[in-house]
Amino acid sequence: MSRIAIIGGHGKVALLLAPLLVARGDEVTSIVRSAEQVGDVEATGATAVVADIENLDGAGLAEVLAGHDAVVWSAGAGGGNAARTYAVDRDAAIRSMKAAATAGVPRYVMVSYLGARPDHGVPESNPFFHYAEAKAAADEHLRGTSLDWTILGPSSLTLEPGTGKIDLADSADSRSVSRADVAAVAAATLREPRTVRLFVGFNSGQTPIEEALGSL
Repeated sequence: MSRIAIIGGHGKVALLLAPLLVARGDEVTSIVRSAEQVGDVEATGATAVVADIENLDGAGLAEVLAGHDAVVWSAGAGGGNAARTYAVDRDAAIRSMKAAATAGVPRYVMVSYLGARPDHGVPESNPFFHYAEAKAAADEHLRGTSLDWTILGPSSLTLEPGTGKIDLADSADSRSVSRADVAAVAAATLREPRTVRLFVGFNSGQTPIEEALGSL
């Protein structure tokens, strides 16, 4: 059994990830921003903790993460507001990485996206630009830490049912993948040491998830 903290616990991927972890015997803490989200989270079998990660300082985050074996970052500002995008997707994410190190949490899995990189190529006129910039900065910071990190890079997300199968991919091979399969990849990544210190890009595909990750 592992103790796993999911930051952004009320997000679509997180609500699919938590029951997968609970079902295999892990102890899951889902961190949410408001009390109104607690019921949805606890219905997954996870324990909900209300914490405003956008404004919580590093010491406060470390206190929330203490005692866990792994952190999954699945939070996001949801776009639309540049300042809040940077505050959550870059600044809070980086604080959570530092907090994980402070709290002695060794494993950190970042849910990013397939095209995430400093030279992401998104024009500044595109509304997606600020998110691309924020994710690039957060991912680059994570690469420089001593954490056992993995960055997951799913392609375009859908609400289709999961298939349990993916194809590993790079940004030149972007198609789509269901959120259910992203959750399943995150769950499998937490138990696959081959993924440590790797960016794992993927689409929906033909290879069982554990087999795909085991081939890295």
